Amino acid sequence: MAQSRELEERHLANTGSASLSVRWVQGFPKQDVHFVNDSTICYPSGNFVIFINIETKKKTVLQCMNGIVGVVATNIPYEVVAFSDRKLKPLIYVYSFPELTRRTKLKGNVLLDYTLLSFSYCGTYLASYSSLPEFEFAVWNWESSVILCKKSQLGVDVSQMTFNPMNWHQLCLSSPSSVTVWTVERSNEEHYLKAKSIKLPMEDGSIFDEKDLIFPSSLPKDLIYGPVLPMSAIAGLVGKEAETFRPKDDLYPLLHPTMHCWTPTNDLYVGCEEGHLLVINGENWKVTILNKIEDRLPMDERNFISPATLVYQKGGVLASGIDGFVYSFIIKDSYYKVEDFLQVEEPVEHLMFSPNYKSLLIQTDKGSVYIYTFGEEPTLNKILEACDGKFQSVDFITPGNKHCMTLTHSGEVCIWSMEDGACVSRIYLKISATVLACSPSSFSAAVGTVGGSVHYLDLWDTKSPQAIHKAFVSESSVQHLLYDQRGMYLLVGTSEGYIFVINANPSSMFQILGFVEVDKDILQISTVSLLDSDIVKVMVLSSLPQTGRSKLQIFTLPKILPQVSTSIADQRGRMIDEIIHKFLYEIEHPLSSAVLDFKSKRVYGFCKEVPYICSYLLPEQGHSGICILKPHQKVQCKHYGPGMLSLSPHGSWLLSRAKCGTLCIRDINTLETFVSCRSHSHQGHGIQSVRISLDGQNILVNGREDGTLVYLRWRRLGGILSTETLNYCQQLLTIMSNTMAEENNYLSMAQSDSSSLVSVSEHTINENVSLSIDSSQEALLLQVDNTKEIPWIQQKNQEALRMEIKLFSNKRREIKTGMKELAKTVLNMMEENETVDNIAKLEQREFGLDLEELERLHDESEEEIEKIKKDVEMHNLAKRYLAELIKEECWNSMAVKGRALKCFHIPCVVENFPMKERTDEELKKLKRVLQQKKIETECLKLRKEIVEFQPTKTLVKKHHEEDDEEEEDDVAVKDTNLPNYMFGSQSTDFGIHASLLSSQLELHSREEKINQIILLKDIIYKVKTAFNNEFDAAYKQKEFEIARIKERNVRIQEIILDLELQEPVWQPEFDDHEKPERTLVVENSEIAAQKYVNPWRKVKAELTAVHILEEGLLARGPDTRRRALMDMMGGVLEVKKEDILRMVIPPPAFIAKPDALWSEEEKKQFRDYEKKVKDLNEERDKYRKSLEAELRKLQNSIQESTQNFDDYLKRLFQRRVKAEIVVNQEELKINNLMFSLLLDEEINSRETFLNNYLTRKQEEKDQTSEAIKKAREDLDVYKEQYDNLLAEDKVLDRSFKKEFSEIPTHQVDMLYKLFKRRPRIPKPKVHSDAASTVPFGERPESGKLNKDAFAQLMKGMDDMDNINNMPEGLDPSVWEHFCMTRRVKVENEQKVKQKAAGLVEMVAFLRRRVEEDDKVQQEIEKVFQELILLQEEKVKFQLNLTIQILLKQGQVELENFQLFLEYSDAILINKHIIEDLNSVIRSQGHKKVTSMMESKDIHKGIFQIEWEHKKMEMEMEDLNQKAWDIQMLFFSRERQKYLSEPNYETLIAVQIGIMEETIAVLDKTHKKNVENCKNLLKKLVKFGNQKDVANYTLSCNLREELVAVSERKDICHALGPKLTCEKIAKKRYENMMQQQKLTNISKEQAEQILILQAEVERLRMKTFPALVPM
Repeated sequence: MAQSRELEERHLANTGSASLSVRWVQGFPKQDVHFVNDSTICYPSGNFVIFINIETKKKTVLQCMNGIVGVVATNIPYEVVAFSDRKLKPLIYVYSFPELTRRTKLKGNVLLDYTLLSFSYCGTYLASYSSLPEFEFAVWNWESSVILCKKSQLGVDVSQMTFNPMNWHQLCLSSPSSVTVWTVERSNEEHYLKAKSIKLPMEDGSIFDEKDLIFPSSLPKDLIYGPVLPMSAIAGLVGKEAETFRPKDDLYPLLHPTMHCWTPTNDLYVGCEEGHLLVINGENWKVTILNKIEDRLPMDERNFISPATLVYQKGGVLASGIDGFVYSFIIKDSYYKVEDFLQVEEPVEHLMFSPNYKSLLIQTDKGSVYIYTFGEEPTLNKILEACDGKFQSVDFITPGNKHCMTLTHSGEVCIWSMEDGACVSRIYLKISATVLACSPSSFSAAVGTVGGSVHYLDLWDTKSPQAIHKAFVSESSVQHLLYDQRGMYLLVGTSEGYIFVINANPSSMFQILGFVEVDKDILQISTVSLLDSDIVKVMVLSSLPQTGRSKLQIFTLPKILPQVSTSIADQRGRMIDEIIHKFLYEIEHPLSSAVLDFKSKRVYGFCKEVPYICSYLLPEQGHSGICILKPHQKVQCKHYGPGMLSLSPHGSWLLSRAKCGTLCIRDINTLETFVSCRSHSHQGHGIQSVRISLDGQNILVNGREDGTLVYLRWRRLGGILSTETLNYCQQLLTIMSNTMAEENNYLSMAQSDSSSLVSVSEHTINENVSLSIDSSQEALLLQVDNTKEIPWIQQKNQEALRMEIKLFSNKRREIKTGMKELAKTVLNMMEENETVDNIAKLEQREFGLDLEELERLHDESEEEIEKIKKDVEMHNLAKRYLAELIKEECWNSMAVKGRALKCFHIPCVVENFPMKERTDEELKKLKRVLQQKKIETECLKLRKEIVEFQPTKTLVKKHHEEDDEEEEDDVAVKDTNLPNYMFGSQSTDFGIHASLLSSQLELHSREEKINQIILLKDIIYKVKTAFNNEFDAAYKQKEFEIARIKERNVRIQEIILDLELQEPVWQPEFDDHEKPERTLVVENSEIAAQKYVNPWRKVKAELTAVHILEEGLLARGPDTRRRALMDMMGGVLEVKKEDILRMVIPPPAFIAKPDALWSEEEKKQFRDYEKKVKDLNEERDKYRKSLEAELRKLQNSIQESTQNFDDYLKRLFQRRVKAEIVVNQEELKINNLMFSLLLDEEINSRETFLNNYLTRKQEEKDQTSEAIKKAREDLDVYKEQYDNLLAEDKVLDRSFKKEFSEIPTHQVDMLYKLFKRRPRIPKPKVHSDAASTVPFGERPESGKLNKDAFAQLMKGMDDMDNINNMPEGLDPSVWEHFCMTRRVKVENEQKVKQKAAGLVEMVAFLRRRVEEDDKVQQEIEKVFQELILLQEEKVKFQLNLTIQILLKQGQVELENFQLFLEYSDAILINKHIIEDLNSVIRSQGHKKVTSMMESKDIHKGIFQIEWEHKKMEMEMEDLNQKAWDIQMLFFSRERQKYLSEPNYETLIAVQIGIMEETIAVLDKTHKKNVENCKNLLKKLVKFGNQKDVANYTLSCNLREELVAVSERKDICHALGPKLTCEKIAKKRYENMMQQQKLTNISKEQAEQILILQAEVERLRMKTFPALVPM
């Protein structure tokens, strides 16, 4: 939108019939001033760049067509200037000087603004830095208009950016908190930026030892609480911020750089805000603080704190501060010495050497520019003297073609020449000025101030203006000053809404004629004073913000006003509305500006909210009240923002300006723009004021915020338009010529005789006026201080008041006399009132005669009382609210209120546990955890039954049922009953079921720990609840005891009264600690202040008391019965036993007589009396003793019961201590678990950060690898090109003689010598003085120098190619061919040199990329190593749990107190593991003993069998011998039997039967042996199955143990020494191997036994007799 509007305005300006041109611009530098060459400086001001020749002081202006100029930079070798605009998506323009033609336009991706620009001295490079939002640093090749490389630094505001003068590859960017050196690396056409951040020292000058935040190597090792992690992991940071995170305590304030400069050795000097001077080494970028040599005393108490700017010179630097001095720092090694170099009037803001180092530019903070020339007189030359602030107002000095005036806020008035913009003179009023106006009728001007005064200046002599008069019109500030067109009146508008009309003629001493009161918000004042008219019409525009309208007030000032001012204005100076014909108008929409046309029939207004210019017709006839004006003509304008309108002097042009900064001149009739000019921009808030000269040829445009004054002049103007303005100017000057001559003569005379005019106020009172008035108040009012200046409006009010006082003085005197008499009468009445009675006495206020004043005072007092009441109520309400908050938090929210119990006799107090009700969320979590634990328990039980115990039960139940049952019972007992010392607390003593708690040795996962914490909190809640129940029971018991004591105390009180003892009765009560709810209730006895009771409440209370007393008397009735009972029976009907102590036996009446006078009857009566008295005394003693015994019994009973309660409470106290111990134990476990969870989160954060960091480094590794690949490819291509070019060069050299083979050999040799010859390039001569002053010397690698050297080479080649250098006898055509060949050869050599330089640069670039890649690879390996270590630490942390163990005192005792606290190589093993191992070892031992016994029995059997075998062998030998002998007999026994036995067949049958029986017996024996073998085989099979099951179990255990052993081996490798678990496993493995070996031996022995048994059977079978047939 803005760009299209600008294009339209440019098109309108270019295609119109008239145009304006900028003649000169007056502005002062707000940025640094730059050298363009040795004699020209430049700086930006508004929309322009101003160039000043320091020798001639001639100015040249370059305008930025897109608005305000941003930042400026200059390139001295190329003599170009670059600047940026400040539009959206700004551009950078490069212009050549002095032609001021645009060389190029640079367009980047910056959105808002460029903040810094800097040219390199070597080459065509430009660096730029942008602000929000990109913070982009870019390096350009401004000749080719391309960005070579760029980098974004989010959030970094850079204050200074400079190229290294000796190396364009290096730049330094400094900010108030950092210094960064950037290096531009080039590979052929590719450019890369690399940053190096400089580590600055701390504020005290010490170097901060920065540690590695990513991989800290100095963290302490904590062997108890787990790994110690970096602060970033503790803070939970996992992103890039973790790489630079430092805690608040670890942050130290560093030095704050203010300025830096380069040295020829590539070092950097940096000045700091703290006053330190730093030097940064250009090779290793280390910082060194230079030490200051103090060899002189401080002079003039100079305030040199920090250098505002630094420039390098040979041997040191020049620095400036805020004290107006330029210092020279002479630097030697690490010391520097400060010397005074130059003193300037103002604080120096910028220093810069000229290119030849012969002059020094000095710029002050005000904007003035000085040039210090070395070796010339005068040495200091003021080039530009700045004004004190921006221009507040401008105007032409009549007629407006020679001089103009400007005004600043500080009251500095400057007169400028219209010819060249030079300052003619200036005057300092030393006031806070607001507005300036020049008189059209004389050489005078008026200046308005904030204080409400108007200063008048004499401009007769423009070279020496003088202040000639001062008018103090009002105490409010002057906002508007306006002369009418003919210069008759000066209208002064103030902020209070007064418009003062002042005679503009100096001869009238600027008489104030009166004032007109209008609205306060005056926007603009417009006047119409035609040449042929006797009146001046004034229109005032003001705003009505409440209604959103604008108000116009038009009034008329006659020409003869100075003569008739007393009749038009009243005594107070206010002009009468009817006489000045004041009319009021309103416009329905708000206007920001309005002017009245010269015909006074139309008003032109600029709409405030929409971009329209409207005209409004004024009614021809007069009206009363307010008239509403409707728009008559509406024209849309191209302005945006609130605008202002003004008329040209001849009234035919309408000038409009707004915030956009464009000035448009329109025709007053058609409102069409015929010329527009953009002299300012919206970035500087547009145009503040526009002034046009009387002839209309000159226009002054003043910016609002940019501080720029632009002088415009017509470049092309139509003849009719020009004629109108010139004619009007000529007529006006002709008409006012006499007046001007008179007034100017008066001014000249006044200037020559300054004593005739004194700059005093017109109405300063010179004498005191005293009136004979008796009132002291009036005398004080009329007293005037001669030394204090009073505003004119107050003086007029005082004069009017004095006249009124003088007019009504007699009447006032009479009234005062009557008032005195009345006051005297009232005083007499008051004295009389003091002597009367109180009933007739009146109150003091009733004597006040001023009832209104009394009522006002009463109302004020009531308001004050109500205010105090309200404050008290609010204070009480705040206190009550705070009390409610405290009560809600500490009392109402407690499900169990906190209270205490005290013993009766001993100082022992027991408190309960205050408890809040558990929230629904807590109960829900607890329910979830309990349900989960129950499910886990059931699952574990089923798994044990199914997976672990079932196979063992099925196999072993047949043989070892009893042993297995006992072992299972033991295991069940072990699982369910954990010892307290392993449980970690004594909560089971309170009957808390803790079976759902996980073992402390099994809490490895996060969820388990959280569930454990929830269960522990539930245990704490149950423990507190259990104790609170006991406490409540004790509390009820104490209530019962106190109630029983009260009952007994009633009887004790009666007994004490009967016995008339003075013993106190002990009655225990609950105190506030035992019943804290009584604290919340305020008793009346606690209120110390007396309660305020209203009178009517007192009367009501008295009446109520009387009524109650009367009702009591009526209810009692007559007391006849009571009196009779008292007279006859002593007031009682029956004598009770307890009344015996009060019984008295009345003595007989005759006891008063002497004993001798008693009769017998009387003596008998006396004896009876004595007997009765004796009996009564005995009864009394007896009853008294019984009462005393009862009293002791009751007291003992109370003592015993209270003592028992105290004993119970002591036991409860011990229970309370134990409960608190349990709670603390559980809380300690919770804290340990919370700490482990926190440490787990920290480890996870650290692991996540390392993974993220690894990902970033891997991405960086990919980028570096890609960069290396690309660099190598580019290098290969470039090297191939270089090799081809080098080969071509060699080919040219080798083929030279072949090309000239047709000519003679001697000519060829001569030509070859010429072919090898090269022209000598003369080096540029450097003047000795320049070489001595310029510290940087010749800058290397300058593209311009290379081009110049090549051009000189070609020029030398042209000289060598001259025909005069041709050898004699050579054909000219051959010479031409030779010259062409030689030129090609030279050009090729230049290309080879350039390629070689580029090749070296590319090789170095590739080497740097490889180094970066290696560095990234090392960091990646380091991250991997850190991850491995972290994972190991994580595994250790998860395995090495912190558990809580209860230890009894004396359970573990050491001799000589040698307590060993270092357990770095120890591990904590569950007791069940050791017990299980011991049980396994015992079972294996029993098995081994059994096996050994079996083996022993087997060996014993073997020996027995062997002996039996030998016996049987011997028997066998005997039998064999016998059998042999029998066989050797000739006649056998059988034959003998057959022969000898008569019944041989019977015998044979008998023998056969015997044999059959023997066979049956043998068969039975054999079967029995077979059964025995089968049984043995079954037993062995069963035993083998059992061994297989045991082996399977052992193999499963072995697999698990192998996994555990491998894990523990890893842990042991990390820890160092071998662990105890490994030793146990190794011993167990050896035992298992030994057992396996014994099993194998037993199997072999069993096999041998079977073999032996078979052999025995075979041998036994041999013993049977062999029936050999005979």
